[in-house]
Amino acid sequence: MNETTTEILALPAFQDNYIWLLRVGGYAAVVDPGDAAPVLAHLADSGDRLCAILLTHHHADHIGGLAELLAHPQTSAGLPVFGPALNNIAGVNRPLSGGEIAVLPELNTALDVIAVPGHTLGHLAYYGASLIDSNLGALFCGDTLFGAGCGRLFEGTPTQMQHSLAKITALPASTFVFCAHEYTQSNLRFACVVEPDNPDVQCRSREVAAARSAGLATVPTRIGVELATNPFLRWDEPAVRIAAAAQLGQPPQNAVETFAAIRAWKDRF
Repeated sequence: MNETTTEILALPAFQDNYIWLLRVGGYAAVVDPGDAAPVLAHLADSGDRLCAILLTHHHADHIGGLAELLAHPQTSAGLPVFGPALNNIAGVNRPLSGGEIAVLPELNTALDVIAVPGHTLGHLAYYGASLIDSNLGALFCGDTLFGAGCGRLFEGTPTQMQHSLAKITALPASTFVFCAHEYTQSNLRFACVVEPDNPDVQCRSREVAAARSAGLATVPTRIGVELATNPFLRWDEPAVRIAAAAQLGQPPQNAVETFAAIRAWKDRF
């Protein structure tokens, strides 16, 4: 559905959040506006008109700017606000549970809505199969997947999170992943401990360290990169299973046990 090139901008917020802004032809949609100020500054500078808001989950650093954006004089009445139905977030008028399509007509874009419980029970991700161009997709995954990491399990179970991550890894390896936080460097420190002999992890660690020293963002990432370097997705890799076994005191029985052991280890790391 996306016949016009979509520009995707990162609007930094707080200490390490990213608000993602999609823009086409003078219209813009934002994902997880935890703070209204960066969004309003962009709209003022660019002249773009806000046409939609998409929320992945209910945490304050993802929805905190919603009320101010909706109250802004230039915001149209009835602006579509997509978000998880489970949480009854004030301002959401397009409640979603996964399996729907979020249509953004002003951007000539439709995004598949994917339920990814784990970090929170109602967590959603938004996927456009040809959002970058006809051959490249984009995923906005909130706090489910990070560069070399994944979100903490505040509400969901390891089984839910592993299944959610498996949904994400089933997408094309070329898919760009727009995470909501700049956590890649710290996550790679852990990945190096889980898989000290993984050359892809070592190489990525050097590249990310150089990027951060230069003040550059390390996201978006790609699913293929995460499959090679993210221990939370590598539950079938022998080295990760061995690392999980060392934490458990016995070999993990399946992918969920491997993931759960690595996630619990990271919580203590």
